[in-house]
Amino acid sequence: MFKYIVKRVLYMLLTIFLVVTLTFFLMRSIPGDPLANMARALPEQTRQNFYAKYGLDQPLFQQYLYYLKNLCGDLGESVVYPGRSVQETILSTSPVSASVGGIALVLGLVLGVGLGIIAALKKNRWPDYLVTCIAIMGITIPVFVLASLLQYLFSVKLGWLPTSGWGEGKHMVIPVIVLSFGTIATYARFTKSSMLDEMNQDYVLTARSKGLTRFQVITRHVLRNSLLPGITILAGRIVGIFTGAFVVERMFSIPGIGFYYISSINNNDYSMTLGTTIFYAVLFVVMQLLTDIVYVLVDPRIRLAGEK
Repeated sequence: MFKYIVKRVLYMLLTIFLVVTLTFFLMRSIPGDPLANMARALPEQTRQNFYAKYGLDQPLFQQYLYYLKNLCGDLGESVVYPGRSVQETILSTSPVSASVGGIALVLGLVLGVGLGIIAALKKNRWPDYLVTCIAIMGITIPVFVLASLLQYLFSVKLGWLPTSGWGEGKHMVIPVIVLSFGTIATYARFTKSSMLDEMNQDYVLTARSKGLTRFQVITRHVLRNSLLPGITILAGRIVGIFTGAFVVERMFSIPGIGFYYISSINNNDYSMTLGTTIFYAVLFVVMQLLTDIVYVLVDPRIRLAGEK
């Protein structure tokens, strides 16, 4: 286990390095720079001072080396909003995204797994068809379309909920529903297919022949093995709490990290974009490692190292 974790940590560091490098040079390839509009009306000397302050007057590769040198201790300061630290922005906005996305993830997991179990046990009957319809809609309907429909229904027509804003529980209702819909569809589909596959395995017949009831077989054996594919995609869903809420946070004016991430890209805010991308990359690789470890704990038949 220790050797495996060390190896994975090295791979994680390499992945983060590649993400930082690619993001750095891709951001610089976008026409314009973060100070173009702000410094256009300033005197020439003042404009040069601005560029010197942020190192934008240096050659590109030198800027890259300077950023790597200071990366471990400081993610930098926003170029568009001087005085706003990238770390402080991430620390203050990520809890907002986590609160909305976390509730949506738990809701999606509970409902998705539950619907998948019902669909598997009621195969080729109306509950199965209903779950299949929900799964198809959850996968095919774009997030912004669903968000717009719910805004129109519950805010404009019925007047039950606000169209946007932040600060009260009612502001979270529509965003949570929108964000959970995709998770419900994904887990309902995966759980159903996994359970149907497991229920046809030989160990199910063996368990039934030993006198276990159908309920006992499903809860003790089938359900546990059926959740393995769900664990595989769980890491991506957890990261999606932060990365998948870009459009929703923008539409509902939620001051989460996705809201500021989109703004930083639109404004060519190099430091903010790079810092947020690093946050996403670290979160993703850490969750992948934890998923592999949990995978082994759930199913001891799986080994971290290959064995003949």
